[in-house]
Amino acid sequence: MQQFGAILAFYRPYFIWSFLVNIGITIFNPHIVPAVITKLFLTVFLWYLVTETNARRKLIFYKNLGISSFKLFSSLFIIDISIMIVYIILIKEFI
Repeated sequence: MQQFGAILAFYRPYFIWSFLVNIGITIFNPHIVPAVITKLFLTVFLWYLVTETNARRKLIFYKNLGISSFKLFSSLFIIDISIMIVYIILIKEFI
């Protein structure tokens, strides 16, 4: 449970940006498969950005908790697409 809380703490600063991307996806192409592919691309880009910049030091905290980079970003992706799928389904009901 401590690891899940740490993963959510890592996701918190990216939530606003992710939600803005959800809104953009909804405007341009509100289908689930292209949205998941877009989110996968953005998660890989975030992984690259974090590992290649000074933000890499943030990953040391998660490694000390026993969370590998792969587990951290894959969990982030799963949380993000779960929120996105619920959002798209709700928006499609009202469009």
